[in-house]
Amino acid sequence: MSLSYESAGVRYDELDAFKRACQKAAKTTADLLTAHGYSEPAETRGESCYLMEAEDHFLAHVEEGLGTKNLVADAVYAQSGKCFYREVAIDTVATIVNDLITCGALPTSLAMHAAVGDSSWFGDAVRTQALVDGWAEACRMSGAVWGGGETPTLKGIIEPQSICLAGSAVGRIAPKSLRITGEAKDGDSILFLASSGVQTNGLTLCRKIADNLPDGYATPLGHGDDRTYGEGLLAPSVIYVKFVRECQQRGITLNYVSHVTGHGWRKLMRLDEPFVYEITNVRPEPALFKFLMEKGPIELREAYATFNMGIGFAAYVDPKDADAALAAAQATGYDAWIAGRVHKDGDRKAVVVPSLDLTFGGDTLQVR
Repeated sequence: MSLSYESAGVRYDELDAFKRACQKAAKTTADLLTAHGYSEPAETRGESCYLMEAEDHFLAHVEEGLGTKNLVADAVYAQSGKCFYREVAIDTVATIVNDLITCGALPTSLAMHAAVGDSSWFGDAVRTQALVDGWAEACRMSGAVWGGGETPTLKGIIEPQSICLAGSAVGRIAPKSLRITGEAKDGDSILFLASSGVQTNGLTLCRKIADNLPDGYATPLGHGDDRTYGEGLLAPSVIYVKFVRECQQRGITLNYVSHVTGHGWRKLMRLDEPFVYEITNVRPEPALFKFLMEKGPIELREAYATFNMGIGFAAYVDPKDADAALAAAQATGYDAWIAGRVHKDGDRKAVVVPSLDLTFGGDTLQVR
């Protein structure tokens, strides 16, 4: 029997329904911004980053969490003695700032939320220092100050041997013309920036697969990759801030961007307006994803609906700017390529991958 994210205990329909309820209630508080000299700009609700508008700038605010990837790091640490908490820290910062930049904001300040079930968690100096060093390193990679944080002990809520990592970031858009507003249009080119692996989504399903392997996370990945399964999962996420910053500095307009995390390739159609996102330049799945599909087993459609499958970030640009955007990505160290195009087909909304015979309709992504 093939595995799915739902069979691992994660149901997006229930999660997304709660998110939509929150958006509806949250919008009723928008008038409170007036007293602070801000207002709520159109189309910010339902996006990855919340914006507040002033006369000459926008403020951006994001809160995000790592999820369960640190449980993989804990298991590998216990099994092999190798500590991956530097990587876990980078993952946490990445999932925050990669959401922030989707509106065109560059991160200014980051805060850490590190909740534990027992304060003794911080007694392992190797692990704790790796977490601290990784967080500071990721802040430098993002160009943002580490402004503070919180370390609550939540006995009875979090397991004594575990930590729950999350955080928030504040950013700024100035001048306001740098805002990425969702102006994708018929004929736009789709630029893909590669991921490092699973990054921070789908780890609940990845852990379930490990439970069914005789050697668990020590199982060799194979498929031309000499890492173990655990090492492959724990590769630190890519931080895409430099790409957005470079495009701004070069005067390249990004019509829309998407941080490809939860919901897999369905996230490519996060924009509310109906478009068909046709992906015609598909790379072979990296070894880690081949391993997941083989060992799950996980069907191809489920894999692309859950995991990023080697894609961490997507940008939609005017075809005349596609080569310039690609050059900006490559100049800042990213593995990037032109992957497809956006086109109008009446009111149809879908992600289409002809070479894989995959189509995800708009009804499969309900985040607004």
